[in-house]
Amino acid sequence: MSGQTFTSPVLQYLVQHLRRPVPQEARRRAAVRLLDWAGCAAAGAQEPAGRAFLKSIDASPGGRAFAWGALGNILEMDDVDKRALLHPGPVIVPAVLALAADTGAPPAGLLDAVVCGYEATIRLGRAVGPGHYALWHNTGTCGAIGAAAACGRLLGLDEDRLVHALALGVSQAAGLWQTRHEPASHGKQLHTAHAARAGLTAARLAAGGVNGPASILEGPQGFFAAMCPGEDPLGVLAAYPSPWLIADVSTKPWPACRHAHAAIDAALALRGRAQAGRILVETYRDALAFCDNPAPRTVAEAKFSLQHAVAAVLVRGEPGLADFSLAAIDDPPVAAMRALVDVREDEGFTRLYPGRFGARVSRGGESACVPDAWGDPENPLTDEDIMTKTRRLTASAGWTGEETAALLGAAPGDLLGLLEACLR
Repeated sequence: MSGQTFTSPVLQYLVQHLRRPVPQEARRRAAVRLLDWAGCAAAGAQEPAGRAFLKSIDASPGGRAFAWGALGNILEMDDVDKRALLHPGPVIVPAVLALAADTGAPPAGLLDAVVCGYEATIRLGRAVGPGHYALWHNTGTCGAIGAAAACGRLLGLDEDRLVHALALGVSQAAGLWQTRHEPASHGKQLHTAHAARAGLTAARLAAGGVNGPASILEGPQGFFAAMCPGEDPLGVLAAYPSPWLIADVSTKPWPACRHAHAAIDAALALRGRAQAGRILVETYRDALAFCDNPAPRTVAEAKFSLQHAVAAVLVRGEPGLADFSLAAIDDPPVAAMRALVDVREDEGFTRLYPGRFGARVSRGGESACVPDAWGDPENPLTDEDIMTKTRRLTASAGWTGEETAALLGAAPGDLLGLLEACLR
């Protein structure tokens, strides 16, 4: 998208980009994203927060998008674009599935919609800058544009109508980071739920003739002026090596904040080699801003604690859901190890962030350095790794082997019905 002179609203150029043909490889990646979300949602549905959101469901596509939009984020295992600092899957996938179930869209059309939704959300997320991320939850604020793009593609909107769909989606941007300061809050899940429903609603409104402000990104009282200090809305149109940005998305193997993952990987590499003594975690600044918590009291706080994550790994090995439970927080060996963990910023890791999520863990003269967290494009999970993750998540949700096998073999359009049938 480089080399152009921009004279029309930014959204018009973005829509032209989104309306390109989607290649088979991008569709394959979309199918993997669907599967990864499905496992996260199935397990999240069994959590108290998941059950609470499911009580809100109604038979409309918007009702489904809202309730299902919360589920993928509950366990902190949802996918990530590290440069955009957001989670596209829990917003875009449920919006697309809810609409597809209502319209009977073919699998290829559904996958194309997912690819376009990821593209729009990631492009906006990468452009908003650190001033936005300091206060705003990027998944919430940038999710609705992707859900609108995906649903608009699924509805076959022409260029003009799709511009209005995206504008109406951005007009509903919301999600404040204050939610992370209160462990009992389910605000993060509300943000993903709202963004999924908002984008679907925006697409349907645009299809019916409702217009949005096409200059919502660059206008004097638009999104960038209000919420992105010092940033240029033309960043949404930046050129990237990947023709479709769904190729850049990271998959989370561990049930913790992504900012803790490189430290988890380094602790795993160090485990068995380290001697006695204190433990030092060195990582980038944002990892400390979000995950420096030496004394977590709740499951949510444990998932956002470098100290707990590293201690649990050194004591127990590869971390699963149980390693961030209340029992694990209170486990005497884990608590004793956690008290030995110190954290500090490493300027080298900070300079490379957010292009690279790195960490180093040291103890007793031994150290392990991980420049790229496992699951990032530079250090990827295989498709089989993702299926293994899905099996573990559905098992934790009480699914039978036959139900999980059906999920792994399901056509994209069948996922919503299959998940609904398996909820308990």
